[in-house]
Amino acid sequence: MIVLKSNEIKEAALKYFTIHGYEGASLSQIAEEVGMRKQSIYAHFKGKDDLFLNVLRDAKETELTSKLQYFSKVDAENPEKDLYGFLQLIVDLFQKNEHVKFWLRMSFFPPAHLEKAITEEVVDIEEKVQVILEEKFQAWIDDGLIIKEEVITPTFAFLGVVDSIMLELVYGNDQKRLNDKIAASWTVFWRGVSHK
Repeated sequence: MIVLKSNEIKEAALKYFTIHGYEGASLSQIAEEVGMRKQSIYAHFKGKDDLFLNVLRDAKETELTSKLQYFSKVDAENPEKDLYGFLQLIVDLFQKNEHVKFWLRMSFFPPAHLEKAITEEVVDIEEKVQVILEEKFQAWIDDGLIIKEEVITPTFAFLGVVDSIMLELVYGNDQKRLNDKIAASWTVFWRGVSHK
């Protein structure tokens, strides 16, 4: 029962933190959303910071799990399809998953007093994704599917494309611009690593 109520509180908090940011969301609103008094939230969380960080870690886990699942299913024979599919996954997750939307927004706009804790979470997920990408790129290099290069070069180049897409998702609201940016970034990136 307590876990169930904690999850309800986190879902309501996710909604308000995503829409209003840390500063604009209030514990009173969140409590009202789940049909409880504000003071009752303290039976589940130490305060607003604790609730926020719990929601953030859930969001991080959603994003990381989605990325890990994607890479566990890719067939190592088609890096062009697999990498472009990963870009599409990022867009789909942001547009369809509130946890990922929250994660991205808070990683770009952290509350000042929680910036250090959030930065640690962001760096953690970035390092884990980088390790997976390095393994994939090394396998593709070894199999002669992309040009022979130090593995860090295509990895960082691809992560640069990913970062650019995430920036557009967070700051932009023009689907055509997003699509054009993906197409242009992808074309130049793939031209640089392929044998064509």
